[in-house]
Amino acid sequence: MTIAPIVVHQPSTSGGRRVTVHTSGRDEILGTAYSDHDLVVFLEGAGIDDPEAILDDPRSVEWRGSPAHEFSTA
Repeated sequence: MTIAPIVVHQPSTSGGRRVTVHTSGRDEILGTAYSDHDLVVFLEGAGIDDPEAILDDPRSVEWRGSPAHEFSTA
């Protein structure tokens, strides 16, 4: 499977980050991740093989509004 653009959005005020994947010409919300584990589970469910290998690849995953791997507000 070709890796689709994945966006991990800025943390919400209550914690967690919305995760979307762009596929079939639209953005699909995969869920709200509260950890890297949650993110990996969402990506596996979206059919991405070895999602842990792409978490730090900016060509595949865009981390918005906060550093990568941070899931709560300061």
